[in-house]
Amino acid sequence: MQDYRKYLEPQIIAQLENIELKARLVVEGFITGLHRSPYHGFSVEFAEHRQYRPGDEFRHIDWKVFGRTEKFFVKQFEEETNLRSILSVDSSASMNFASKGQISKFEYSTYLAAAISYMLIKQRDAIGLALYDTKVHTYLPPRSKPSYIYEILKALVATKPANETGTSKALDELAERIKRRGLVVIFSDFFDEPQSVLNALKHFRHKNHEVIAFQVLDPREIDFKFGSGATFKDLETGEEMITQPYQIQKTYSMAVKEFISFIETECHNHNIEYQLINTSEPFDKALREYLTKRNRM
Repeated sequence: MQDYRKYLEPQIIAQLENIELKARLVVEGFITGLHRSPYHGFSVEFAEHRQYRPGDEFRHIDWKVFGRTEKFFVKQFEEETNLRSILSVDSSASMNFASKGQISKFEYSTYLAAAISYMLIKQRDAIGLALYDTKVHTYLPPRSKPSYIYEILKALVATKPANETGTSKALDELAERIKRRGLVVIFSDFFDEPQSVLNALKHFRHKNHEVIAFQVLDPREIDFKFGSGATFKDLETGEEMITQPYQIQKTYSMAVKEFISFIETECHNHNIEYQLINTSEPFDKALREYLTKRNRM
């Protein structure tokens, strides 16, 4: 594995103790990957660089970046982007699920949120954070000062998944709380009544926010390959059920596909960016989706 790739692997990052280090290494691994990427036409704005435009002064070109990428980037010192983003992370008990060998959906989401926060602060964008279960229990309004990253990371580390899911109610509350237009990024399994989840996401659009919905699921929640026998426990109610997974796998798979398809289709119908995230996947898939959206704003 190329060195930079290992810092995009959830299991590798999970072994590190410091969340700031986790965020920095994920971002650095991602940016290195972008520089080596075969994808053309992908605009990268990171830290104090942006792509060269006709009229820019040659003395501001970063020739070291050109040597690595064969593309012209100029150093940017003064410009403020003024983008305001809120990262909203579902911290209900269902997000605590992790199948064997995987990290939990909540842990995966917090690493992604930390990495995006790190990127935003480096770009001088304003970043805020909301953590919710049945309601918004933590809210940090968007700010762009560099030291604010520590408040964001501290809140992520201090939160433990608990309580039942109330995604639609909590997101409606958050939509009313955000007063200025910006970008809202949501990390959730969306395990709530599908139509109510969609209505809550549309609430942000009605407020003229741009929205990215990351549906974060464990691979076993997608394929239901639990083996010949298993005991299932509802993380929110504690209820247990013993069953043979292979007997219900087909029915379950159809139901999950319909659920995911509904959320994805309706998001696209209402100009909401949607991305299904599997917790076994490297972080760059979600980060690429985020940067693509951010660079279009």
